[in-house]
Amino acid sequence: MIFHIVTLFPAMLGGVLSHSILKRAQDAGRLQVRLYDLRSFTHDKHHVVDDTLYGGAPGMLLKAPPFFEAVDAVRADVTSRRGDDAAKALRVVLTAPSGRPFNQRVAEELARDEELAILCGHYEGVDARVEQALATEVISIGDFVLTGGELPALVILDAVARLQPGVLHDIGSAQDDSFTTRLLQEPQYTRPPEYRGMQVPEALLSGNHAELAKWRRREALLRTLRLRPDLLALADVSDKERAWLEEQGWLASGPDS
Repeated sequence: MIFHIVTLFPAMLGGVLSHSILKRAQDAGRLQVRLYDLRSFTHDKHHVVDDTLYGGAPGMLLKAPPFFEAVDAVRADVTSRRGDDAAKALRVVLTAPSGRPFNQRVAEELARDEELAILCGHYEGVDARVEQALATEVISIGDFVLTGGELPALVILDAVARLQPGVLHDIGSAQDDSFTTRLLQEPQYTRPPEYRGMQVPEALLSGNHAELAKWRRREALLRTLRLRPDLLALADVSDKERAWLEEQGWLASGPDS
């Protein structure tokens, strides 16, 4: 998969992209990340990308023209490799607090694309014409405000990239992750089996695969009930599990209360 990221600060992303799974995925050719410096799409001496807001509001706003020209460059790159239809169909994501909430379902949706463009806002945001006429959608990683869109872009990239074939050594790791199954992952342990009086659960040491599977499922259900009961309404829960969860207090604390 190819990511095209338009940003004022390419170096902010470069550090993360040069480590761990994302670096290995790029080295193996499973993932490509192309960074576009927004300032390179300006035409004045000082490469100014922002300006004061009309109407007298405080702060500085990123101008529309550099974004439009950057996406023109992205589409030209896609056209050169895959044709004009692919360039026209390219998904262009703008990161902003006002966008669609990002979650695992959205990551799975984006992972089906061959290429994805992400536009990073900054300062007081971007000229509204970027959202109106350029971005195909706006995505938010949460109900809070950040300095810029680089961190959201990295979050989206990481979540989507790990769903690509070959990025993780074991695709089961992604399939079993929290939120993929709509349940939080069960507690996990490694050596030593006892530390400062805390024991690894017996089921994990027993070697009984059937009992281990039952333990994992039960603990995932319990952890979700305790920390994110809202997810249980979306999870694939059997009638027997539902009855058991109700005994644990689901009706009192869950989404159906």
